Amino acid sequence: MGGWTVTKDWIATANRLSDWSRANVVVAGLGVSGFAAADGLLELGARVTVLDDSHAHDDKAELLRHLDATVITGPGSTARLPEGTDLVVTSPGWRPDAPLLHAAAEAGVPVWGEVELAWRMQQPDRVVPWLGITGTNGKTTTTQMLTSILTADGYKVAEVGNIGRPLVEAILDDETYDVFVVELSSFQLHYVHTVALHSAAVLNIHEDHLEWYDGEDGYQRYQDDKARIYERVTHACVYNADEPVTERMVEEADVTEGARAIGFTLGTPARSMVGIVDDLLVDRAFVEQRATSALELARVSDVQPYAPHNVANALAAAALARSFGVRPQSVAQGLRDLKLAGHRIQQVAEARGVRWIDDSKATNPHAADSAMTAFEHFVWIAGGQTKGTSFDDLVRAHHERMRAAILFGVDRGVIAEALARHAPEVPVHVLDSSDTGVMTEVVRLAGELARDGDVVLLSPGGASLDMFDGYAARGDAFTAAVEEYLKN
Repeated sequence: MGGWTVTKDWIATANRLSDWSRANVVVAGLGVSGFAAADGLLELGARVTVLDDSHAHDDKAELLRHLDATVITGPGSTARLPEGTDLVVTSPGWRPDAPLLHAAAEAGVPVWGEVELAWRMQQPDRVVPWLGITGTNGKTTTTQMLTSILTADGYKVAEVGNIGRPLVEAILDDETYDVFVVELSSFQLHYVHTVALHSAAVLNIHEDHLEWYDGEDGYQRYQDDKARIYERVTHACVYNADEPVTERMVEEADVTEGARAIGFTLGTPARSMVGIVDDLLVDRAFVEQRATSALELARVSDVQPYAPHNVANALAAAALARSFGVRPQSVAQGLRDLKLAGHRIQQVAEARGVRWIDDSKATNPHAADSAMTAFEHFVWIAGGQTKGTSFDDLVRAHHERMRAAILFGVDRGVIAEALARHAPEVPVHVLDSSDTGVMTEVVRLAGELARDGDVVLLSPGGASLDMFDGYAARGDAFTAAVEEYLKN
């Protein structure tokens, strides 16, 4: 291609109407978002090269080749940046120090994520408002709550982003949407540059993904990426008033003039907040007389399953919905209509005085903390990939209510060490098998250890990919093992 093509000034303002036929774009990774990005770029008319070090997506590769993309897969495919590259669109899991992305940075080639590409693909004439949600825990639940509330108010909603459906895919739909509800991970936010959300919420911030954000300043960089969701917000920055770090993020954000800071709290709300009064979710932010009025939005009992963190999620969803003009009564209706996806504090069985709870989606200690807070006594099932996080605070907070702990997965030793330091009185059973069939033994042990009135709580505190295809597969294995155990 005759050396580097310096087009970054053009790329900085590129949108749907730009002349993409002059752009050589590399898509890094051929997973769900990578495929959607390549498809979207081809739709724009760009010359697309897709690189992936594995052969796991060869069916997608063949389809893209039929659409005139260049696709190179297999070991070493991403080792170097092709000459003449004008733009790299990366999958969210790629760290900035990956050789391909490092080479792009060295050459002055812009790097976007699929989220940034999707935003550009709507500009300037097909803009659909985005309501964004991030945080360490509760993103998917809050996303589903907000979607249900908006739907109850009559809006056509696309639920996209980290929840599983790429934004570009929704943009290429034949459907016409009123609003996008966008779940955003820190990885996705890292590669965002011009996105301007209608409103955005940071639910909470706790240590997670420290294998991605390594180094002494890793946790700060993780927070900084989460805070990017507030940049350029046009209407409302929703923060957790019970976690001051999220309010500081709003204070430091460069928002669009006129955007408001809206807090949510499990206590009585001040002005410009939503919160709880007498078992009611109330609004003191989007009412005409904010100084004195509190408008009822829903009852706490409308939030199912009930847990304090779920009420907080509902308040965040309500604040985002109200910022978009949703009627008060639709908040309650949406919460009542909601059918949450599984694997988050989901009761899968109750027998012989014991409840069995699948909380496989708890992939970090703070998520496990939310589940443990809901139960008086429990047998804890934990393990997986702990991602550099600490379990010391979790064990200190809940060890008195732990009947026993059953540990499995690659980082089981990390959790065992925390239990030994802070809860030597808690019986600990460590299972060394790396086969998914170990769940049968896990459940058998839990059933023997649990007493009448106890909960058996699968709340791993770690990711699942060391043994399973994802947290859902881990939860399904637990449920199947429980069903088999209770037959006997």
